[in-house]
This record gives sequence, C-alpha cells and structure tokens, in this order.
Amino acid sequence: LAGGFAAGLKPTGNKDPFALRRNALGLARTLLEGGFDLGLNQLFLKTFQVLDVSLSEITLRAKLAEPGDTFHATGSVSPDNRSYEITGFVIDRLRSYFNDQGFNEQQFDSVNAVEHQSLPDFAKRLAAIAEFAKMPEAAALAAANKRIGNILKKSGSEAAETVSEDLLQEQAEKDLWRAVQALKQTNAAKLAARDYVTVLQALAELRAPVDAFFEGVMVNAEDAAVRGNRLALLQNLAAQFNAVGDISVLA
Repeated sequence: LAGGFAAGLKPTGNKDPFALRRNALGLARTLLEGGFDLGLNQLFLKTFQVLDVSLSEITLRAKLAEPGDTFHATGSVSPDNRSYEITGFVIDRLRSYFNDQGFNEQQFDSVNAVEHQSLPDFAKRLAAIAEFAKMPEAAALAAANKRIGNILKKSGSEAAETVSEDLLQEQAEKDLWRAVQALKQTNAAKLAARDYVTVLQALAELRAPVDAFFEGVMVNAEDAAVRGNRLALLQNLAAQFNAVGDISVLA
C-alpha cells in the first residue's frame, strides 16, 4: 500500500489496477478482527521512512559519485502528510464494513473526526457513539456541540489559554465550569480504560448547565478578558464533548 502511494498509484474513480482498495480493506480487517492494537499512522510513517531511505540508496548507487561525495540516508527523510493520507484511505474502506454491522454514516464520521489509537479502539468508540445516539439527551447535546464549534471556529483565536475563575461573572457560567471540571476528573480514568459508553453517558449531566449557559450568558462580551475567558470555557467543554467522537456530527 505504501509503495503504491509512494509511486503515485493511488486509486482514482473506478481505476484501481493494483487493487489497493482491496488490500486496504484486507489490512483493516486483519488489524480490527485480529484485535491488533497498533497505530496505523505510526506504522505507515515508519514504512514511508524505510521506503524513502531505500529509494535514496538505490539512486545513490546508480549514479557515479564524485570524489568527496557523502550521503546520509536518515537525513534524507522529512516528515510529510503521506502517512495521514493513506491512514484515512484505509479507514475509509471500513465504511461499508461497519454499515453492514448497523452503524450509520453520521456515527462513523463522528469517530473519524477525532484521534483514535487503533482500529479496535475505533470500533469501541463507534459502538459507544451508537449507544449515545439512543439517549434522550443526545440530540440537545449534539446541537449544543455544533453551536460551540461554530462559535470557536469564528472566535476561538480570542480564547484565553486557561479559564480564570475570577473572570466568571454569571452564575450559569460558574455552574458550567464546575460541571466541566467535575466531568473531566471523573472521565479521565474511564477514557484511559476505554470505557467509552460510560464516558458518553456522563455527558447527560451537562445538559442542564449547558442549556442555562446559552440562555443566560453572552459569550461575545464587550470586555475582551471576559470574552476570552468564556471562549476558553467553551474550548474545555468541547474537549469533553469530543473525547470519544465529534458528537456535533449527530446533530
């Protein structure tokens, strides 16, 4: 797969003469169904490094070196986005695979929008997102996360580095900050244990303080410090919403 991409043979349209799509699906299913907890991007990054060095050495030996010429193979490798591209290519082959198991496109895109550690980890996140979607609070929280995303996309650059409790003025923002901190502390160990269902179930506790915040607090306050603090609060909230998958995709 990496060799095909390195040689510029990435499939286009219906053309895939070297069956790279089939190879990608075979690799994905081997890792997923075999329970191999390996990071695809790291594997492809290492593979491309080996390919680059090998190709550079072949080129070097093929030319007539001038006296005094030196060659440092490891120095010829530079980071690029090829590993991310091919990782996305492999994961995208699993859309139909997971669809056949009852997961929809929105649930798949929700998990695909965040970082995951391996394909077995991806599958656990996907199953948890599907369970979350059944919760009565899911629609409201997904809509809130989408609203937060739009706000941060427009004004996120103004956010403070950290939330200052001294700048929290309204009771609704104080309550929300306390709820976010409590949730972060509670979910830390659960995330580490990949107990994603429990992590997402805990989001239900945020519905009331989130609703109160948007009803009673103006994010874009005139005071730049207060505005930056509120945006930082929303960044912390978004991190909790997107800990397993981007739930705004479900809205």
